[in-house]
Amino acid sequence: RSQIPGGPDWFANSDGFGREPIPNFEAVLVEPGEDGVGEYLICDVRGPGAIVRTWSAACNGTIRLYLDEDGDDATPVYDGPANAFLFCPYEAMRQAGTAEVDETLLGGVYRQNMAGYCPIPFGKRCRMVWRGDAQRVHFYQVQVRHYERDAAVTTFVPGDLATYRDELARTARILANTAKEYPFAEGGNETKLAATIPPHMQSEFLKLDGPAAIQRLTLVLHASDLERCLRQTVLNIYFDEHTQPQVSAPLGDFFGAAPGINPYDSLPFSVAPCGMMTCRYVMPFAHSARVVIDNCSDESIAVSGRVLPMQYRWDDERSLHFRARWRVDNEVTGDPESVQDMPYLCAAGRGRFVGTAVMLLNPVSIPTPWGGWWGEGDEKIFVDDDVHPSTFGTGSEDYFNYAWSSPDIFAYPYCGQPRNDGPGNRGFVTNQRWQILDDLPFSRRLAFYMELYPHTHVPGMSYARIAYHYASPTTTDDHVDISDADVRLPHLPADWQPVAKYVLDGAAIHQAEALVRRTGELSFDANPLWTGGQTLKWQPAARGEQTAFDVPVPRDGLYTLHLLLALHEGAGRIALELDGQPLQFDGTAELDLHTPYRLLARQYDSEKRELTAGVHTLTIEHVAGSDGCAQATVSVDYIAVKPHEK
Repeated sequence: RSQIPGGPDWFANSDGFGREPIPNFEAVLVEPGEDGVGEYLICDVRGPGAIVRTWSAACNGTIRLYLDEDGDDATPVYDGPANAFLFCPYEAMRQAGTAEVDETLLGGVYRQNMAGYCPIPFGKRCRMVWRGDAQRVHFYQVQVRHYERDAAVTTFVPGDLATYRDELARTARILANTAKEYPFAEGGNETKLAATIPPHMQSEFLKLDGPAAIQRLTLVLHASDLERCLRQTVLNIYFDEHTQPQVSAPLGDFFGAAPGINPYDSLPFSVAPCGMMTCRYVMPFAHSARVVIDNCSDESIAVSGRVLPMQYRWDDERSLHFRARWRVDNEVTGDPESVQDMPYLCAAGRGRFVGTAVMLLNPVSIPTPWGGWWGEGDEKIFVDDDVHPSTFGTGSEDYFNYAWSSPDIFAYPYCGQPRNDGPGNRGFVTNQRWQILDDLPFSRRLAFYMELYPHTHVPGMSYARIAYHYASPTTTDDHVDISDADVRLPHLPADWQPVAKYVLDGAAIHQAEALVRRTGELSFDANPLWTGGQTLKWQPAARGEQTAFDVPVPRDGLYTLHLLLALHEGAGRIALELDGQPLQFDGTAELDLHTPYRLLARQYDSEKRELTAGVHTLTIEHVAGSDGCAQATVSVDYIAVKPHEK
């Protein structure tokens, strides 16, 4: 229904739950029978090309994939469960018995979270048919690259997975351990870098002569307030005497993990726990490259690092500059009744789009993913002469290779969520997707928009993003210079009071300090992540120590308890009981709260219990600290009591 930009249905959001007004397919091939099952065309691409990415949140039914063959008697390359194919086509073919491939190569490399990166080339045609019930959940994305009509492409057969076993294994090693296995080009000598920059001053950090290229850039920032200064230190890289930097971004944001140091590893970027940040996007130039650091903060900072150049022959007809220009919208109001298209890049010229990262602050009051979610809306990418987006996806989470508003921390070669404070999707959130295998070439224009479409009304959001791309020197875009106001790090409200809606609808939320029995070593941690700006901190000295909470229940009935707990490096494992009986949360009677390098707020949900009116005793027992040590810290923020209908 979304046909006219800004038109009546431009922000329509019926995309896979079932019962859509228009079936979400290219065509209906066989109308559904009495069992609701029909046949639908997912894609029919003629000419040479390749499937480069698949994704699903969940999809019933089966998929048949035909390559090059026409007619009703054509033999499918794959005929099997749809969900398995969309998660990882190579693994699905192995499970279906049509391909011989070592399953140890597939985990976390060719399947990355909920997306499959399994190239499937074809010379003449790719046709994909889904057989299933369109009234049930059927989320899918299939990304296809077109080649020139005369391109010579060898069509995939399942036997290729055995034929190219060694190449698959080598690729898997590189993707699984990029920092050690990345095959850097020869011919470069690494140069060490260092500078101390006073407040509100600039420093030319590096200058190189060309033709050449930067193949690896590693930087470390030293500052007393590191999280703030990573946003207020701006990295500028000028190629070939351009007056505007082709790279212009806060230092932490450029490396895709901001705010702060949130360790992860991917193909183009890595951030180490020590603060060392590495970029492996190759940056070519014809004559010169200058790296300028702009300190917009009120304190003196020190920047150190290394650069590894490489030989490069600049071609005026084909070569492209690397670009990464950051933008932010502060104090934005997200509203499901007033959806916005957030521009990431509007460029006129020639280039290739290779990835994006979004860094936002979500000050929502609802503490659960369902209700506190910020990115329901679609991504829309116009290339060259598109009047309708040639990439029209199903939302931020799906574009970034996850689903269901997941707060999980994850990192893969082509995608990641290195920061998500919580609870739910509240706080600072960072998502990234590196379009390497699935980069988007453009010869005249590229316009990338992402809908800001939260589940509820949220004022005070901050929405920062970078569109990483290569472009010819003559390409123009809509970049606006970064101001001092832009780089002021936003913050959560100081006195958060959670709202009991969606999953918590009808619950009574009690701050833990109001229910705890004053025993043991108790104190408080101040942080706007927590209810009322602080959380209760308990520090047991030995395994087996317990603390107890008096939980009020207003009337007889069926209840669940919801605990907001802190995950961090000093936490350990706990066991929980209610009135002396083990109580399972999220399916287990023991919770492991140890998480290195991060502070996360996460809600845990108990099994349902029949409870009588009155006060019940919730006991938390310290089982073990990290690495089995006796001591740990347990932080409990709230206990919510939710009634259920029998």
